[in-house]
Amino acid sequence: MTRYFAGKLGEALIAIWGVVTIVFFVTRFLGDPVALLLPVGASPEQMQALSAELGLDQPIWRQYITFLAQALTGDFGQSFQFGRPAIGVVLERMPATIQLALTAIVLGVLIGGTAGAIAAMRRGSVAEFVVMTLALLGQATPVFWLGIMLILLFAVDLGWLPTGGYGSPANLVLPALTLAVFVSASIARLFRSSMLDVLKEDYVRTARAKGLMPATVFTWHVARNALIPVVTMIGILTGELLGGSVVTETVFAWPGVGRLIVQAIETKDFPVIQAGVALIAAIYVATNLIVDLLYALLDPRIKGSA
Repeated sequence: MTRYFAGKLGEALIAIWGVVTIVFFVTRFLGDPVALLLPVGASPEQMQALSAELGLDQPIWRQYITFLAQALTGDFGQSFQFGRPAIGVVLERMPATIQLALTAIVLGVLIGGTAGAIAAMRRGSVAEFVVMTLALLGQATPVFWLGIMLILLFAVDLGWLPTGGYGSPANLVLPALTLAVFVSASIARLFRSSMLDVLKEDYVRTARAKGLMPATVFTWHVARNALIPVVTMIGILTGELLGGSVVTETVFAWPGVGRLIVQAIETKDFPVIQAGVALIAAIYVATNLIVDLLYALLDPRIKGSA
């Protein structure tokens, strides 16, 4: 088991290195940030001096080596726009992103898990048809359109909630609900499919033949084994949301990491882009490792074969 997770950790570190390396070189094709930082009409001497101050006058291979050496210590340089450590700028936005992502995930898991279980246990009924139709619509609906419709209904027409912003629980409702719709739809469809596969297994029929209570059969034999692919889906969705839901954060003016990275791309703030992407990659890695741990808890056979 230790060797298994050590191998996973090694793969994860290689993945992070690959991601930050690609981002480093891609950002250099965005253009010269010096032209944006200096006022219009700046002299060539001023541009050259600022370029040297930012370290952009060095050959790209030397910039890359310097970047890697500093990144290993958590230093991604000074933000061109904010004039302070880039990683600090990114971390300031993380609480808002975490708050939004976890709220959406919890809502999505509760709604989607319940809906998927109902659809599987009542296969062929009207309830299954309604659940699967809503799940299909939830996955097919564009997030930006749904967000705008919720704003028009609950903020503009009814006046129950604010249109956007950050600071109070009321500001969280609409963006979290927007993301939860997609999350719950994905989980409902996958959980239903997984449960239908498990219900066909011999051990489920055996448990029922032994006279176990339906709740016991559902909890310990059906739901537990059906959760394994769902855990993967939850891990992927959590990583995506913690990485910043750019569209939702933009629609609701939510000050998260995704929106920050988009703004940094527009202003060619290389250090913030690199710090943000590195942090997102680390979140994905941590999420995948947690999913692997949950696999071992849900199915001891995985632990034994590692």
